Amino acid sequence: MGFLRARNLGKAYKRYERKSGRLLEWLGLGTHHQDAWVLRDVSFDVRAGEAVGIIGANGAGKSTLLKIITGTIRPTTGAYEAGGRIAALLELGIGFHPEFTGRQNVYMSGHVLGIPGETIASLMGEIAAFAEIGDYVDQPVRTYSSGMQVRLAFSVATAVRPEILIIDEALSVGDTYFQHKSFDRIRQFRDQGTTLLFVSHNASAIKTLCDRAILLDQGALLRDDEPEAVLDYYNAMISVHRANYEIQQSERATGRRATRSGTGQATITAVDLIVDSRTVRALRTGDAATLRIAVAVAAEIPELTVGIMLRDRLGNEIFGTNTFHMGRSPSSLRRGDQLTVDFTFPALRLGLGSFGVTAALHIGASHISASYDWWDRALVFQVIAGTGPLTIGVCDLPVTVDWWSAAAPTQGREAGKA
Repeated sequence: MGFLRARNLGKAYKRYERKSGRLLEWLGLGTHHQDAWVLRDVSFDVRAGEAVGIIGANGAGKSTLLKIITGTIRPTTGAYEAGGRIAALLELGIGFHPEFTGRQNVYMSGHVLGIPGETIASLMGEIAAFAEIGDYVDQPVRTYSSGMQVRLAFSVATAVRPEILIIDEALSVGDTYFQHKSFDRIRQFRDQGTTLLFVSHNASAIKTLCDRAILLDQGALLRDDEPEAVLDYYNAMISVHRANYEIQQSERATGRRATRSGTGQATITAVDLIVDSRTVRALRTGDAATLRIAVAVAAEIPELTVGIMLRDRLGNEIFGTNTFHMGRSPSSLRRGDQLTVDFTFPALRLGLGSFGVTAALHIGASHISASYDWWDRALVFQVIAGTGPLTIGVCDLPVTVDWWSAAAPTQGREAGKA
């Protein structure tokens, strides 16, 4: 139980040039509309217990796909199959009646989700406690803020662990505290075997929660792969409408997929990690290190920004900067120029593990305006233990520890470090 299968799903809406067209078609007097496809030929499988993220720009068809799977709308073409009870949190406050109290809406939403009234009654205390909206649970929903509606809707949808949980960005409206609380519950459900279909623009959430990611663009499925590879491709797509360039993905020796994109007016020819004047692929935490990037200019460009991003093995962003923000971007470059830039770290205090370097060439503060070259995972290196005490996590922060007895003076306790 808990599986999902989608085969050639498509959704088209009828677009009429004139209002009379509907009446003429109803009378059988020809066809007077055009089909506007918002989703077309989408097929995928989700195994029981698998977590799949869906990403894409606004209007890509993400919400339409989820509405089809939840039965809110019917597909124009194709079919889907869901093995198990679906709990969905789609649009903000969907299914809530503004004049009913929160408590009354809990009962209504529970019935829609297929939860018996007796079960809802027994869980009402837990639902109200998780939502943390206090006495507002007995006030009309029209008096709620958007965040309060999200809290209550999520609490109802997850009061009983479903076989399939579908979430469409509604949690982005909630406050940071409740987002953390909600993601903790989602992780618990995932660990217990709930199948998750999750739409979000939050790359970290997709990488952390999901086993796979699906990229939709203009109603079509473009990529279905591990989250990091799909998000890298999506990131490269962002500038497609601003410049005409090719996005390339290639398998590296590690079996991981690297993304390369850009106009080619300037390209990265080499990325190296330097420690003690030697090129390395492993270093000790806290070592002084230099990231050296070589650049070749293929056309006259007014300005060049070189940027770096360090990511952990899950693709989470650890640190990033560029020459623009540091006030060191050269200008008026000519075809044939060859340049090298060094990013020097007096102490690269990363935690133990594998890290990747993304390098980018562009104009200004961000690659969104004009991207010459974007090279994801241009370099992968390993951080091993240094001479200091063992630490965990993605960084190795310098820290000292001092103990004070309970009888120590107040001034001494305030001066203590822990």
